[in-house]
Amino acid sequence: MCLAPAATRLDSLKKEASGWRRVSEVSGRPDSAAARALTASAAAWFAAAALGQWVFVYYIASFYGPSSLTGDFAAWRRNTHLIKGYIPGDTMGNLAFAAHALLAGYVAFGGALQLVPAIRARVPSLHRWNGRVFLSAALALSVTGLYMVWARGASFNLLAAFAISLNAALIVLFGVLAWRAAVRHDFTAHRRWALRTYLVANGQWFIRIGVIAWVIANQGHAKIGPFFRFWQFGCYLVPLAVLELYLHAKDGAGRSGRYAMAGVLAALTLLMGVGTIGAYMFIWRPYL
Repeated sequence: MCLAPAATRLDSLKKEASGWRRVSEVSGRPDSAAARALTASAAAWFAAAALGQWVFVYYIASFYGPSSLTGDFAAWRRNTHLIKGYIPGDTMGNLAFAAHALLAGYVAFGGALQLVPAIRARVPSLHRWNGRVFLSAALALSVTGLYMVWARGASFNLLAAFAISLNAALIVLFGVLAWRAAVRHDFTAHRRWALRTYLVANGQWFIRIGVIAWVIANQGHAKIGPFFRFWQFGCYLVPLAVLELYLHAKDGAGRSGRYAMAGVLAALTLLMGVGTIGAYMFIWRPYL
């Protein structure tokens, strides 16, 4: 009478072991030095990104929070980097900008929080609810961004408007695909679409640290115009490309491919750190 459950458990263990063997055949030994280097470099990249984004959140909360909550939109005039931030008499536009700025802060904070493995494993309810709020905030961020660009004219030129619009479209597309995968309980696909959503939703952060890192790397002598025209699209397409390369290296690349990808992530982590420090010193700290 007691043998049936034991046999069932044995069959389950055999299937699980068979599954791990198939994973090993595809992605290589999980305990290899190359795999560990890739995992460590990815963790370092994420730690640097989360820290940098939370510095951005601190700036948003400190500068936009009090003025938005009190309706003192005229205080935004202090920030000379804004494109049509405060416009007297444009109540709808000012509210849309306030919502967009505060949503960007939550997307940066909540998105990073959503990717912390310990939270997913130990507090799954927080992961689920934060994920729902994050996706809702990302979709609202896209809508307010499109409104400001096409109804308010808050962009440098037509090329910038198209870059922002493509970014918004990708946020909506990836967010919907991440949600659909979660509903199907396809958590592998969900995690990958969530990572893509996280990257494109933080385009505002990437564009700032990218430009600053470019200026610092060139000691302030390089022309910003050509790079900025590229980076308007690159601020979300380049991180997406890096993610796809990382996923490929993690799943199917050999030892040399994983070491190469680890090196790329290490270099990008350094650039992000430089860009974050520069952005804080030159474009955020002066307004705090």
